[in-house]
Amino acid sequence: MTKDELYNISFQLILHSGNARSSAMEAINEAKMENFDEAKRKITESDEELILAHKFQTKLIQGEARGERFDIPIILVHAQDHLMTAITLKELANEIIEVRQDMHHLTNN
Repeated sequence: MTKDELYNISFQLILHSGNARSSAMEAINEAKMENFDEAKRKITESDEELILAHKFQTKLIQGEARGERFDIPIILVHAQDHLMTAITLKELANEIIEVRQDMHHLTNN
């Protein structure tokens, strides 16, 4: 894998992870406003972006599995950090939405 390919993959990871994180935050905000259908739609957007990010991550893993060796640029480390943060935030957003839905049902029934 060339250095250019590593940088491209890194930037794609950052892009899609950032989009996933943003959608998860938007989902939390929608849940705050009791827009639960929109919150779930934002979670779906987050999931779709994470799938795209994982495809780029898989390219790296497959390359290494084929025996390719490459120096790991700091931008790739940064990209992986973005991905893990986005995954964690999306999981947390799901929990927050569920709690807010439960609170909504308890206070309105």
